Amino acid sequence: MSGKSDDSLTEKSGGAASGGASGAAYTVVVLALCAAIMLGVQLALVWLPNIELVSLFVIVFTLIFKYKALYIIYTFVFLQGLVHGFNPWWWLSYLYVWTILAGVTLLFRSCKSPVIWGVIAGMFGLTFGALTAIPHLVISGPVAALAYWVSGIPFDLIHCISNFAIVLALWLPMMKFMEKLPIIR
Repeated sequence: MSGKSDDSLTEKSGGAASGGASGAAYTVVVLALCAAIMLGVQLALVWLPNIELVSLFVIVFTLIFKYKALYIIYTFVFLQGLVHGFNPWWWLSYLYVWTILAGVTLLFRSCKSPVIWGVIAGMFGLTFGALTAIPHLVISGPVAALAYWVSGIPFDLIHCISNFAIVLALWLPMMKFMEKLPIIR
């Protein structure tokens, strides 16, 4: 949203973040902290069916960090694997579903409307089951993939509605918060 380059993470943040090897280390720490926050929030809400803040974080972190958000996403997915195990039924899809959301976010990065971001997040929630059915298609065939997807449609509807509401309510405050942090300038 600030329109600055990816190097803005270390600009004007003071101390070790002013450049060089120390600046690179600072960047790694900030991106890792973002991934850890995503994991912590996801684990805190795991008991709620398809109600999550990860979609919001992916959108906001992609808008703030641009392509460096991929480091956050893949660190998050790796941490998820450490917590839940690297089962191909979920883990393979996590390698690309969050990247798809980041890609869509980059396409719409000039958008400033919480409603549009809510719609994007809602559509992502609605298509989440279809996207995560792809490994089932490859591993077990089209009948299994279709059965997986259709059986999850009620959860996709919950995911759609909750993503829309969460992003509508929290996107703007989170963007304002992130843009005020010294690491962003």
